[in-house]
Amino acid sequence: MNITLTVPSILEAMKRAGYVVFQNDSKPYNLNIVGVRATYPKANKFNDMICCFWKYEGYWNLMVSQITTLPGTKWMLDPMNKNGCAILVPGQYRSAYKLDLHAGKYLALCQRAGNVSVYRDDNKDYNYDYDPATIQTGMFGINIHRASAYTELENVGANSAGCQVFQDPAEYDVFIDVFKKSQEFWGDKFTYTLIEQKYFEV
Repeated sequence: MNITLTVPSILEAMKRAGYVVFQNDSKPYNLNIVGVRATYPKANKFNDMICCFWKYEGYWNLMVSQITTLPGTKWMLDPMNKNGCAILVPGQYRSAYKLDLHAGKYLALCQRAGNVSVYRDDNKDYNYDYDPATIQTGMFGINIHRASAYTELENVGANSAGCQVFQDPAEYDVFIDVFKKSQEFWGDKFTYTLIEQKYFEV
């Protein structure tokens, strides 16, 4: 992805897309969690970015990490769902996430508090299809988690069937620590916003 994420650029992109930014700085860690989907993704790669930013006492804080917002080829070719592999539709999913165990194993932001919308890609190839006619809305377990506990993986593989997945486990752990701190001040409901790269390039 050939853009640099800064707080001003993210704020401007979210304004263009019509998304809400949380700016109440009376307490720390009022989080904005934003995934940025690359315009021209390479299949099975960590093409995308995630950022977490918040304002406290007038100053912005920002963290950025490499992720995929798209499924790996394992599940593109062999979907879990009979209607096709899930691809999260760009949007702002207010209070849809909470801290919980991903696959019953480790702490993640899990889609357990509200609905999200997904495209269903059912033609079993390496191309990501964003067909509005296939959109479904519901509880699909589109979690925000890591690919590996130990190392940065080059390929997504079976580590995403539609989830938002971190490449670097060390960076993931830092994000999780911030989510836990936020939970102490703001409760256990998190908003995730997925935005397209084009909104940074206007």
